[in-house]
Amino acid sequence: MKAQSNDGRASASVTQAEPEGVVDARVSPLGSLENLSQREVQQLLSSKQSGVYELFRRCALAVLSSGLESDDVRAIFDRYKDFEIKLGRQAWGIKLEVKNAPASAFVDGSMIRGIKEHLFSVLRDIVYIHDAILGSDRFDLNDPVSITNAVYHILRNARILDYKGRPDLVVCWGGHSIGTAEYDYTKRVGYELGLRALSVCTGCGPGAMKGPMKGATIGHSKQRIREGRYIGMTEPGIIAAEPPNPIVNQLVIMPDIEKRLEAFVRCAHAIIVFPGGAGTAEEILYLLGILLDPANADQPLPVVFTGPPSAAEYFGQIDHFIGATLGEAARSRYKIIIGDPPQAAREVYKGIESVREYRRTKSDAYNYNWLLKIPEDFQRPFEPTHEAMARLELRRDLPAHLMAANLRRAFSGIVAGNVKENGIHAIEEHGPFELHGDKEVMTLLDDLLSAFVRQKRMKIAGEYKPCYRLVA
Repeated sequence: MKAQSNDGRASASVTQAEPEGVVDARVSPLGSLENLSQREVQQLLSSKQSGVYELFRRCALAVLSSGLESDDVRAIFDRYKDFEIKLGRQAWGIKLEVKNAPASAFVDGSMIRGIKEHLFSVLRDIVYIHDAILGSDRFDLNDPVSITNAVYHILRNARILDYKGRPDLVVCWGGHSIGTAEYDYTKRVGYELGLRALSVCTGCGPGAMKGPMKGATIGHSKQRIREGRYIGMTEPGIIAAEPPNPIVNQLVIMPDIEKRLEAFVRCAHAIIVFPGGAGTAEEILYLLGILLDPANADQPLPVVFTGPPSAAEYFGQIDHFIGATLGEAARSRYKIIIGDPPQAAREVYKGIESVREYRRTKSDAYNYNWLLKIPEDFQRPFEPTHEAMARLELRRDLPAHLMAANLRRAFSGIVAGNVKENGIHAIEEHGPFELHGDKEVMTLLDDLLSAFVRQKRMKIAGEYKPCYRLVA
């Protein structure tokens, strides 16, 4: 049959085969992507040997798989192993031809508009990162200052930094695998944020990353805010397990988890943490490790841990773990609010005023926190191999910032073993990662991780098999 693309132009014939549920289509951008140069197009088309094309293909498939209730990366890639995507030119710019794409990304023969925008955001960021960041001598990615500049340029190219208003961006962290009560709570908090004209940024996936955005849309609608920002930040290693949810209206793909985390904290005017698993623990430890640096002692950044009454035990465990490993200084950098969405929103709203005044006084940008110091240990990419995980030092006698950095890496490795393709392969080939440390720290870690497993916070579905072993 002949179908119309979402921009009104005729597209190629679209065929859908059942029961596989796949679609072939030709897709044109909706203005979410500037025209690519001939060099950029050729670079992507000729880069199959370098892996750039395959990276784009896999990220594109992840976007097209949005809405599938699975965080099993290999199941998605195996199910659509015949998926293909080709880049070409047409009179009004570039086009993409997809074959054997998930049918859920289409309605009546046309690709859903939001998914199309996300697809071209992936193309934009993959091309830019490999051309202007990795393929250029402008950025020395071994130098902390240069890394911060690279993060800024990626965000600016994605137009995340176009907003020039008063500080209003609340970064929300939390698990993709959460229960109904916790998900509903994230929506209620998002609603309260929206009523206060605050924007939301998350890791872009399901669960606690979707709920606040969903709630904020209602709050914004009631306040007649038609330009609400729902920013999603992801990276190639996690996007297949956490495909962008449909509410995200600004998507950016960062090169790796460390640059994604830096983007979060430099863009944030406040941070809310909902219940989650290993990935949320990684984010918490990254944030606290930075805030513990003496150079950031005066940096105002409201941080609220919040959840429904059923999450009180969860946050009690997190709070105990932080106090026992990082000390009281770390605990002083956040507040825990249980079962009170309006109070959680009021707390961050009040704190954002302090952020605005601090940035104004220090002549720092509202849309990117240049003055925040991020130690090199938190910027350097960590590849969670078995050797690297075994080398991590987890001892009580370490300075708090080093302990935070190493714990963050440990949780990063557990996330990789749980949901990232490379990590899953490594576990299958060599067995669980081993983490070594003194008995007290290993006991604390075991208690926390065991609670995550009991509460089914590690995976969306299926029996969880630990990808780690703790050795005291």
